[in-house]
Amino acid sequence: MNAHGAPCWYELTTGAVARSQAFYGPLLGWDFQDAGMEGFSYILALRDGAMVAGMMEPDTPMPEFWMVYFAVGDCAAACDKVTALGGKVFRAPEPIPGTGIFAIVVDPQGAAFGLLQPLEGQQGAAFDQMKQGHGNWHELHSTDPEAGLAFYTALLGWTPSTAMPMGEMGNYQLFAREGRDIGGMMRLQSEGVPSHWLPYFGAPSIKAAMAQIAELGGQVLHGPQEVPGGAFICMAQDSRGAHFALVGGA
Repeated sequence: MNAHGAPCWYELTTGAVARSQAFYGPLLGWDFQDAGMEGFSYILALRDGAMVAGMMEPDTPMPEFWMVYFAVGDCAAACDKVTALGGKVFRAPEPIPGTGIFAIVVDPQGAAFGLLQPLEGQQGAAFDQMKQGHGNWHELHSTDPEAGLAFYTALLGWTPSTAMPMGEMGNYQLFAREGRDIGGMMRLQSEGVPSHWLPYFGAPSIKAAMAQIAELGGQVLHGPQEVPGGAFICMAQDSRGAHFALVGGA
């Protein structure tokens, strides 16, 4: 199966993995286990037995954040294309035993994301728009979303879908893979904030999740907001300050 361009993994960099587990476990119904990587602690998040995300503590202090990975057929070739298109390779391709080859790159507007060339049969189930606790949507907040759209369509084969006017905020540009909308792009609204990807995870009830976010020490930044199709969203920070979003029923 050709997975090129598909969202395939979500990774949280956190200064306290145990606290992050205590937040996302109850909120998203995740269980956790150590990946068993030699010389490196990497925690896997599972929903109903399926691997949906990873968590790790950095070697040096840094901001807490979620990174989205997209699958590619050839990681080295994709990195060359990132550079040719005006982006940068932050971490050159490296193998992950039993998983594939990954790299960390940055688009021309400064948004970081991961590339993963999965081994045969290792595409995974982290992204599933029909399941709660899995990645459901991907949102690029960019200083130049039009240029971003051109970059990602060239790199990952996505196609522009519906453009939704948002007044002074500009358009919310949906993008699709193989005919299915998987995310949107919009102009960055906050000064001093770099371009970035925001992952959305599925939740059964947005209002219930918002109350739980507060109870678990997080903060709701926006929502609940109804979106086309009858779903609701909220944007939030977890108990450590990392930004994420949820999508689901009212």
